[in-house]
Amino acid sequence: MARLIPIDGSEGEGGGQILRTALCLASVTGQGFQMTRVRAGRMRPGLRPQHLVALRAAAMACGARVGGAFEGSPDIRFEPGPLVPGQFRFEIATPGAVTLVLQTVLPALSMAGAPARWR
Repeated sequence: MARLIPIDGSEGEGGGQILRTALCLASVTGQGFQMTRVRAGRMRPGLRPQHLVALRAAAMACGARVGGAFEGSPDIRFEPGPLVPGQFRFEIATPGAVTLVLQTVLPALSMAGAPARWR
């Protein structure tokens, strides 16, 4: 197992952007990470439903092994595999989360080496 990069999720603005960026970069590079204190700077810290969708979408795109993928989780582990082109379906509950999920997976899927579709 490769060494996981430690990330403190409370850094910067302490919101979901650090998580989405880490997921995208990990998916593209194949380098895993472990994030602690996810969204610690927020009134309701930990993973919210829209973050779980982004996490699961990224995991699907690269066959990642994931730990801590539940609502309210303060810590996650993301160990990506190779990007897998294909057709994906992401269930997104709120319209505002659509762009956040795309921000996470679109750059990664564009590097998959073959067409990928989502709906």
